Amino acid sequence: MTESTSEITGYHAHVYYDAASKTDAEVLRAGIDAKFKTVLGRWHDKPVGPHPHWSYQIAFEPELFAELVPWLALNRRDLNILLHPETGDAIADHSTHAMWLGESVELNLDSLR
Repeated sequence: MTESTSEITGYHAHVYYDAASKTDAEVLRAGIDAKFKTVLGRWHDKPVGPHPHWSYQIAFEPELFAELVPWLALNRRDLNILLHPETGDAIADHSTHAMWLGESVELNLDSLR
């Protein structure tokens, strides 16, 4: 079955970092804030929800995908980034529909049930 992209209301990118890479995450965040119209989420210096690593969220409109995602791919500073659409199905969005920049990690999907 093919789902329609009209179901996508936005995107989230979750930037994963740790104590050693937090400076890289700060530099990336400053670049995003200076260049793009997004909503930057709080810093989580601990695993939160389905995310097994420290992270912050970038929320953005579908129209920004073609510009922001390639920029993230080139500027992610070896950070791993989970990228997913917002369709209203949190489990599918974080699993079946998920995309990764860098290495993928196993998420705690039970936290979304």
